[in-house]
Parts: sequence; C-alpha cells; structure tokens
Amino acid sequence: MTLSAPGKDTRNQYSVPPVDRAITLLRYIGNGNDCHNLSKTSATLGINRTTLIRLIHTLLEHRMIEEIGIGTGYRLGVGLIGLSAQALQSRDIVRMSQPLLVKLATETGMSAHLGVLDGTEIIYLCREAPSTHLVSNMHAGSRLPTHASSIGRVILAELSREQVLAIFHDVKLTPATEKTPVSLDDVLAQCKNDKEQGLAWSVGNFERGIGSCAAPIFDYSGAVVGGLNISGPQDRFADPDTDAAHMLRKAVLTAALGVSLALGYRG
Repeated sequence: MTLSAPGKDTRNQYSVPPVDRAITLLRYIGNGNDCHNLSKTSATLGINRTTLIRLIHTLLEHRMIEEIGIGTGYRLGVGLIGLSAQALQSRDIVRMSQPLLVKLATETGMSAHLGVLDGTEIIYLCREAPSTHLVSNMHAGSRLPTHASSIGRVILAELSREQVLAIFHDVKLTPATEKTPVSLDDVLAQCKNDKEQGLAWSVGNFERGIGSCAAPIFDYSGAVVGGLNISGPQDRFADPDTDAAHMLRKAVLTAALGVSLALGYRG
C-alpha cells in the first residue's frame, strides 16, 4: 500500500516525526485498515509497536479515531470528521460544485466526482451518485494516481511541461492497467492529447470495465484548480463518436464550465 508519493520522500527538515507518524496512521486507517493486528500494522507502517500503541491512545483521546468494537480495531472518529467537514466547507470549489454534480449525476445516470491535485495523486472532495444504481465506489477522501485517473489527466493537461516534470521528478510510475502511461514521455503525450480534446476520455484506462469522462475547472485567474468527471459502465464509453457519447461530453464540459464561472473564471 502506498501511503505517500511513490519513490518520493515528502518529509523535510521541518517535519515533526511524531506528527508525521500520526498522519500516516490516520491515512492507513482511513484506507480501510482497522489495525486489529498491531504487530502487522507496526511492520507495515514501519512504526515501533510501543509508539504505535501510544499514537492510537492519543488519537482515541482526541476522537480522531474510535473503536469499532472491543478488540476489533479502529476507524476514523467524529473528531476527524468534524475537521474534515470544516475544511470542505471552507473550499469554495466544493460549495460551487455540489449542485452541478447532482445535476450531472441525474442527467447521465452515472456517478459524478470532484477532485483536486495533491502531488502525484488526486483526492476526491465530493461525489454524487444517481439513486438508481451506484456505479462508483469512490468517496470523498479517495486518492487516485494523477497520471492514471481522468480527473488527474485533465489537470495535468493544463499545466506546463516544466510543472508536469517537477511533479513526477524521481517518481516511479506504476500502471493501473495496460493503458496507463509508465514513462514521462508517455505522460506528456497523454497531456498533449487531452489538452487538444479539452477533456479526458477513458475506456477502462484506470479500471477494467469502467469508463470515465473528465473536464478541468479553472479559477478567476485562469489557473486550473481541479476537475470533475462522470464514471460508469465501460460500454457507455466504448465508442466516443456516438450521439450518446457526445451528450456525455457536453454534460461534463457544461458542468465544469459552470463551476469555473462560479469561481470567477472569464476565459
């Protein structure tokens, strides 16, 4: 399991090791690991078992995590949920995107997501799904590799060559499927194509059987600040030249432009 950017040490001279370990533990639990087996958790995270126990008790005290049941492990707690809610509420992009994601999910019958760039990953800030059928199992807080995901691709496509190279400097690119770029040249070629298209179209590029279409979101200065997408059964994306596919593209581009305009974009 990757807990930080692959091949890249994100710590610096100002990092506080205990805080770094606590955040690593929170992310580990947030990814669905209940830490029931402390020895296994200690080995996986590279945290001394005694230190791990102290961290768990400290996080319990501050309600950052909570026990699932006696002796059955832990999950993220209401204290952390409260902080996350405050962080999301403070982001204009989330408030502006929410109603448009609802509309997009309703119109297309597929899950709609909002994501932003975080290093070599994108993080989902919110998701809306149609009431008829939940296609995507992604949720707010999910992280995906930037170069492989449709939202990540449209964000990268709006960056300069130098910015893209800086993001992936000394990073080993791992494929999600056989369609995932695994070299910087491949990533740059993908960026060029996505930029020309104005969106990212995926037919099982990240996950077999799942298709996706994403478009970038810009702020008042014209800078890319995120992206939104829809995802659903691959067969709905298999032929990009059908009327149905054109309708999906138009819906995604319209929603992304709506969020951008709400953020002050006038490009």
